[in-house]
Amino acid sequence: MMLMIRSIIRPEKADAVMAALMDAGFPAVTKYAVAGRGKQRGIKIGDITYDELPKVMLMSVVDAADKDFIIDTIMDAARSPGKGAFGDGKIFVTEVEEVYTISSGKKEAGENLEEAAA
Repeated sequence: MMLMIRSIIRPEKADAVMAALMDAGFPAVTKYAVAGRGKQRGIKIGDITYDELPKVMLMSVVDAADKDFIIDTIMDAARSPGKGAFGDGKIFVTEVEEVYTISSGKKEAGENLEEAAA
């Protein structure tokens, strides 16, 4: 089974996370600039409240057997020093049911997903 791992992290940590994934043998990553807020509901500086903060979303499709290793790799690279801090981010994991290769028009499903991810 293949999984999609999406991590929303601080922008200043994106390069470190991508380098850690590359070094770990998982170079396939899609990177998005996003904005949002978590439990902290934004940030207030003086009289100004910033409801949405800049973040980066990284997305990878990986074999389920690699899930824990990849999550640990992302957490180690994205967490603030010490025990971490509010706003360090979230990781979401979902199953991938199908993959379509646009250039060939080929549909990948089930066990063929491992080949599609390569």
